[in-house]
Amino acid sequence: MKQEYSINLRKDAPIGVFDSGVGGLTVAREIMRQMPNEKIIYFGDTARVPYGSKSKETVTRYSKQIARFLLSFQVKTIVVACNTASAYARDELEQEVDIPVLGVVKPGARTAVDVTRNGKIGVIATEATIGSHMYNKYITELNKDVTIYEKACPLFVPLVEEGLWQDPVTDEIAKRYLSELIDLDIDTLIMGCTHYPLIRSTLGRIIGEEVTLVNPAYETAMELKRLLAEQDLLNDQPPKLGENQYQFYVSDGAEKFKRFANSIIKYGILSAKTIQIEDY
Repeated sequence: MKQEYSINLRKDAPIGVFDSGVGGLTVAREIMRQMPNEKIIYFGDTARVPYGSKSKETVTRYSKQIARFLLSFQVKTIVVACNTASAYARDELEQEVDIPVLGVVKPGARTAVDVTRNGKIGVIATEATIGSHMYNKYITELNKDVTIYEKACPLFVPLVEEGLWQDPVTDEIAKRYLSELIDLDIDTLIMGCTHYPLIRSTLGRIIGEEVTLVNPAYETAMELKRLLAEQDLLNDQPPKLGENQYQFYVSDGAEKFKRFANSIIKYGILSAKTIQIEDY
């Protein structure tokens, strides 16, 4: 029997966020923007990325290890900032821990259903996410009359990680990927990978201003804010002077992660520590 969240948790407890690598930093960034008083413990499983090619059992095992690591910081909630782990492991994590567990898929799906006008929703994501049809499943549960068009965009992740956010190469690839969705007359497009918000301006320019772009990173942060407010867990006190408000951990390649993270999160004070996640 789970205990009520408010019994054990404090408003000033940190939020745990994890991803298979660096993409989840867009979710962390939105949490920072929407809830500037909150503390964050972020873990990127950079030694075992990508999750998309791994089995449900393996992703769930990895996710449980990471949850145990995050719980060692007495986090008040866990955000699964990875589409694959959200689909494969979120429900099982929620059954095992006594704190709220949020994923990135459902908030994005819910918003897309709310904003579509013609009932034609496009989903762009990695091949693994598209192959799982997870967005299709959740959207159909919300509204069976909506038509969903899925498109794998495998080259977007390496382009983003190379820093080619505004580059002719990215423009050309985006045009190739999005052309068939434009022809299908979609009016809503879900950016179904946490890397994709970093090329939002490119995607918006090519898909056209009449198409609403749904950013699950933003929607997840807003759902988290609502949840914390409902549970009276929203931190109303700014961090104390000298307090380490944001902590970042990885399973490998801390320096590379730090460089990428500093290009996304403009604080200039970011560091990352490597830990042995298999110990958890």
